[in-house]
Formats: sequence, C-alpha cells, structure tokens
Amino acid sequence: MTAPAADNAAIAPVSDARFEPRAFRNALGQFPTGVCVVTAQAPDGEDLGMTMSSFNSLSLDPPLILFSIDRRALSLSQWKQAKGYAVNFLAESQKHISDKFARSLSDKWSGVVFDRGEAKAPLLRGATAQLECSRHTVYEVGDHVLFIARVKRFRSFADRMPLIFCNGKYGSLRSTDELLPFWPLAVHY
Repeated sequence: MTAPAADNAAIAPVSDARFEPRAFRNALGQFPTGVCVVTAQAPDGEDLGMTMSSFNSLSLDPPLILFSIDRRALSLSQWKQAKGYAVNFLAESQKHISDKFARSLSDKWSGVVFDRGEAKAPLLRGATAQLECSRHTVYEVGDHVLFIARVKRFRSFADRMPLIFCNGKYGSLRSTDELLPFWPLAVHY
C-alpha cells in the first residue's frame, strides 16, 4: 500500500490580507470546463458574442442555465437588455472561434457562419450543442453579473467532441469504452 502524496502547498485563507486574486484564479483554473460562446442580439440589432467558461446548468424543471459576465465588459449594458441568448458549446475543432470571441473590441463576426435562433441570437455552426434561451433573472454579484436563462429549445450533436479548457490552455477528452451511470447520480440527493 502506498501513502498518498503530501500536499505541501500553503493554504491561502480568503480573508487573509495576503490573499492574491491571481493565485485564486490559478486555483480555479484547475477545474476543467467546457468552452462555450454565448450570443445575443442587442435591442439595436447588434450581434453580441462572448467566450465563456463561466457557464453551468441550474435546473431541469424548469430548464434553467446560468452564465456570468465581468462588470467591466464594455457590452454589459447590451447583454442586460437582450431578450434572449444562445449558448453554443464549442467543438474541439473550434479553438479559433473561442479565441476570436474572447477578445474585446474586435470584429468577432468576420468569417463566422451562423444561423438565427428564436430570440435572433446567433447559433454558431459546428457547435456540439446549442441552447436557445429567454432571459429569466439577472443578478449583480461581486465583480460579475449573473444571468439566469430559461432554455426554450436545444439541439446537440453527439458525434462532435467538445472543446475543453484547463490550466490556461485547451485540451480534449479521451474516449473510453466505459458506460457512464445515468445522471443525476444518487450521491446528489
């Protein structure tokens, strides 16, 4: 029997005056996430799009999801006014799309092929899944604004592998032959 590896890293208390936001961000970066581009159409007709890893499912009944946007985002007021959103889960072949929509003040839409959803939000072609959502609730929390949206329609493409992000870089999933248990696992209840 082997002993577990020693964890010698110092614990950084959040209330400590020496708390370093960058170190905290690096710790959060240890959690792998999928990558999505959330899109919307502003009331003035401008298309909005932003790469996000701050996405999560929230509820099956009713079908709710959430994402957050930094308060410093230049387009935040337009996002708050949008009537609906599309969440486009990117495929591992779409790193260039992720990079394009991660930049502010750039021509994000040049060369991007998309269709329009119910709320006129752009649906990016090639995504592994797309959720079309209406605005449910918006909360101002900390240094971000939390958007809760109700899913109205969705589609998914199981033959496309998702784009993964962890430790500041893209990754990919390795396929296994192991069947996964049906979600949600009993451990959640």
